[in-house]
Amino acid sequence: MSDLQTMIRTEVSVNGASFFLAQGQDLDALKQSIERAVAEGGRFVEFTVVGNRAVSVLVTAAAHVAFSVETVQFDPRDTGDEGTPFGGLYDY
Repeated sequence: MSDLQTMIRTEVSVNGASFFLAQGQDLDALKQSIERAVAEGGRFVEFTVVGNRAVSVLVTAAAHVAFSVETVQFDPRDTGDEGTPFGGLYDY
């Protein structure tokens, strides 16, 4: 019986579009950035997703943002380093 390694995976849904945050993303800082965007009347909020890719979403007062957190199997590629993306068209 092997020891299964796990990690926490956070999903962010913005107006129904789901994004899984890469490891190392500061969830509290992201929430604060979203709150500031709403308070300022809207602006782009950036974060890194699984696959080590950058995402930028326009957040306004009309945006619906939800977070969910789960435990998943460990993936050593999920470092949050945008210089080493994975999971794209050429990764199969």
